[in-house]
Amino acid sequence: STPEDDATRRDFTANGLFQNPQSGEIIDFVSGQKDIDARVIKAIGRPSDRFQEDALRLMRAVRFATTLEFEIEPTTWSAICDNSDLLEKISSERIRDEFTRILVSNHPARGFDLLTESGLMRHIVPEVYDLIGCEQPPQWHPEGDVYTHTRIMLEMLEDDPTPELALSVLL
Repeated sequence: STPEDDATRRDFTANGLFQNPQSGEIIDFVSGQKDIDARVIKAIGRPSDRFQEDALRLMRAVRFATTLEFEIEPTTWSAICDNSDLLEKISSERIRDEFTRILVSNHPARGFDLLTESGLMRHIVPEVYDLIGCEQPPQWHPEGDVYTHTRIMLEMLEDDPTPELALSVLL
């Protein structure tokens, strides 16, 4: 395989960069440096193709967007939403590991939102969708429904929470 071919099989443009070990020169066949500079997560080639190859990439996109504070490029985001059911093909251990990384990041509420909005949460903790619109007594919870309350609690976690603490807040 050539370096160009190898780069086109990677998941996201930011992960398609190479470095010449002798000169230190960055070799970029997929505009990864431009996307890093723009703080964008973008699939290489057709996003659906990348996600069909390995559905865990759906969650990796969310994790990278969450931990790096990047935006997900619109075509890539649409493909994540359209292909969320592919997560059924992934082992629970691999899902758990990515989910944990998102929850213990410095921005777990953002990851929580992205997983929920994309439909990925249906394959992780589907009960989260029952929290949306589940009203609470306004005298004790003026913030609104249980989803909003949970999201606020995730935002209030200190940086680098333990997995146990993050999960206890969520559950």
